[in-house]
Amino acid sequence: MKSLGIGLIGTGYMGKCHALAWNAVAPTFGDVARPRLVHLGEANEALARSKATELGFARASGDWRRVVEDPEVDLVSITTPNQFHAEMAIAALTAGKHVWCEKPMATSLADATAMLEAAEASGKVAALGYNYIQNPATRHMRRLIADGAIGTVNHVRVEMDEDFMADAAAPFGWKSEAASGYGALDDFAVHPLSLLTILVGPLASVVVDMAKPYAERPLASGGSRAVETHDIANILFRLQSGASGSLLVNRSAWGRKGRIAIQIFGSEGSLLYDQERMNELQLFQARGPAAEQGFRTILTGTVHPPYDRFIPAPGHGLGFNDLKVIEARELMRRIAGEPAHLIEFATGLRIERTVHAMARSHETRGWVDID
Repeated sequence: MKSLGIGLIGTGYMGKCHALAWNAVAPTFGDVARPRLVHLGEANEALARSKATELGFARASGDWRRVVEDPEVDLVSITTPNQFHAEMAIAALTAGKHVWCEKPMATSLADATAMLEAAEASGKVAALGYNYIQNPATRHMRRLIADGAIGTVNHVRVEMDEDFMADAAAPFGWKSEAASGYGALDDFAVHPLSLLTILVGPLASVVVDMAKPYAERPLASGGSRAVETHDIANILFRLQSGASGSLLVNRSAWGRKGRIAIQIFGSEGSLLYDQERMNELQLFQARGPAAEQGFRTILTGTVHPPYDRFIPAPGHGLGFNDLKVIEARELMRRIAGEPAHLIEFATGLRIERTVHAMARSHETRGWVDID
């Protein structure tokens, strides 16, 4: 496979994460050509030039369209605020580029559908930034479930909590604007939905209640503005398999920094995992003498690929940015025509339909089937 020419639009938290991943994927895995960091796009020329120097890109533009039009760019990483994903992804795909777009896919179902249609028409690879599914721990959970280690899954509980929206005095920002989406559902709950999809399959129906812990937030210029999104959502669901479950998400949970707590209960055991302890999981199997049964902790190591590509010894642990490096390698695998562990646009649209079904449930105060 030839060296990929990379374009990057957006250089905030996730933009830097993508740049680090593209810089690290070749030395980490050792079996791919080093990607070429070709063209970076930002909101203005000065910022674009500064970030291009910082992140190692050859060219910079204050107009994202220049990145998409660049003939040396083979793939565009899109890491801008949610409301810009659709226009940028469709433009890149139409220009014949592969796309790696951060979640959520889009802020409207119509835009997400148009993105999938553009991907299918282009024949290019279009993937979404659901890097938590790349964790060796969650990959091992998937294998355990597939191998029947806990029997037939009959119930799932997931909680996702962070506190970046917990301070009532924090100023109004784009994540509180309706233009960014629903809030806790599409900015946040899509991550556990991606994990549910790869671990136990998609959801079939939902009933949802959302909440706003703070009705208004102060403006930097003075005064305040009504919050237009919901920071909390409580969801009951049924999986397509028939199993029951619950998903609780909160962007304003003081003390929680990156928690995705998963409990999967089966006919012969259980699995527990917490993203704040991302290098371990717990397994209970109802086997052997009752007096000797109990949860055991599995610490990820070199026997849980691709952990071994980063560190030659167990117990040292991987981090968030490492998962993005794994995701970049999976994307390159997919572009090369090989099987890959990714959430592509087709599966991503299913997640988007789930999010919009959740929003309808909140509005109608009842159960909603997912189309």
